[in-house]
Amino acid sequence: QVQLVESGGGSVQAGGSLRLSCAASGFTYSSYCMGWFRQAPGKEREGVASVYSRRGSPYYADSVKGRFTISLDNAKTTLYLQMNSLKPEDTAQYYCAAARGVAYFLCQAKSPEQFNYWGQGTQVTVSS
Repeated sequence: QVQLVESGGGSVQAGGSLRLSCAASGFTYSSYCMGWFRQAPGKEREGVASVYSRRGSPYYADSVKGRFTISLDNAKTTLYLQMNSLKPEDTAQYYCAAARGVAYFLCQAKSPEQFNYWGQGTQVTVSS
């Protein structure tokens, strides 16, 4: 059974940095799409970034381009999201997600419905 466990959230002042981690286990297939989503109170869940396990370029939402970096460790078991130059509008619950059966060129964190597995979330709060 696939399990995703996030960590690394917290509170930081605007301009600061945080790194989120997502420990993945239970994958029985070799290729998959992994991504980060976030959801602020009263808002819909939105995609932040995604990366394919074997190839392809990472995808970033326009709102985080140039500030966030998504990466997957060599063992393909831990997903990271390095967040720099944080803004108050980045405040949200951040979720790690994984999708199976997605072609690498379709691995884009745009639609939550595309992703089959989810972590429990970790809170990021950015104060001004």
